[in-house]
Amino acid sequence: MSRKTTAIATERDDDPPAAPPPRDMTYVGTDGLTLFARDYGDRLSPWLPVVCLAGLTRNSRDFHELAVFLAGHHQRPRRVVAFDYRGRGRSQWDNDARHYNPLTELNDVLDGMARLGIARAAVVGTSRGGIIGMLMGVARPQSIAALVLNDIGPAIEARGLARIKSYVGGTPIPDDWADAARIQRRLHGGQFTAMDETDWEVFARLTYRDDDGRPVSDYDPALAHTLRGIELDQPVPTMWDEFRALQAIPILVLRGENSDLLSPETVAAMRAAHPRLDDLVIADEGHAPLLRPGALFNRIAAFIADAEGAGPPDDAVIPRHEVAYDLDGPTSAGD
Repeated sequence: MSRKTTAIATERDDDPPAAPPPRDMTYVGTDGLTLFARDYGDRLSPWLPVVCLAGLTRNSRDFHELAVFLAGHHQRPRRVVAFDYRGRGRSQWDNDARHYNPLTELNDVLDGMARLGIARAAVVGTSRGGIIGMLMGVARPQSIAALVLNDIGPAIEARGLARIKSYVGGTPIPDDWADAARIQRRLHGGQFTAMDETDWEVFARLTYRDDDGRPVSDYDPALAHTLRGIELDQPVPTMWDEFRALQAIPILVLRGENSDLLSPETVAAMRAAHPRLDDLVIADEGHAPLLRPGALFNRIAAFIADAEGAGPPDDAVIPRHEVAYDLDGPTSAGD
């Protein structure tokens, strides 16, 4: 049965676990676009891999600290892959903005998983990434073993959608990195009330790419076109039917205490509708909570381990040490 809401504060971990450096990889989507993903950890780890999916305008860098933590976990080190959707991060921009939609992006992710040899994974999805994760659970249920929904659910609040619509594609161009941090603080500071100046500088580095020392937007501004068809005076479409189809998949919902996109009422309805749902409230944060080291990482790791069970999946390929025999070497007596 579902569990009671738990509140958790963000905190830093001064000694994160060690892990090998990530591997950058590209692959070609079905329509020829070159897409990017970052691959962490041991490819042959017997533990369930994790697929990380970012928000609407975000990119794979949002998951770097979480990926390093999970890939270097002291008990269950696992493979983690974070994707850049088309038009974001290091993936190619699409000449047709109509292709910036969750179904196309879902197919891109599934193509990437196939290219990387990942048949089944736990999915961590922030906002747009959670929508894609829910769609994956419906379209390809065998591919998803557990789902972390970071500040997203089957119902979206119009107020939060209006706020996002107001800045996507229209954020001022920063003069330098200090200005980039100030811009992000003006946009999001009302929801992320505990972040200090250093936190905003880090957030700016996750949001913009570095172009010869200058911050540059890291997504195609044509993404704004995907929001123009949303009429905020009309009911926002919901995904309750898709959500109810996920009954067999364990779900962890993260909600920012100050979120204007995912309401407490929606989380309560999700808990009532799903028998295997747990949820956390992230104090002093809004949409979407930042994935930072500390208690939150431990909770995500524990959730994935719980969904996985006491041992590796039955279909895991577990490397075994094989004895090497030297046929030309000396033999023991009696052989």
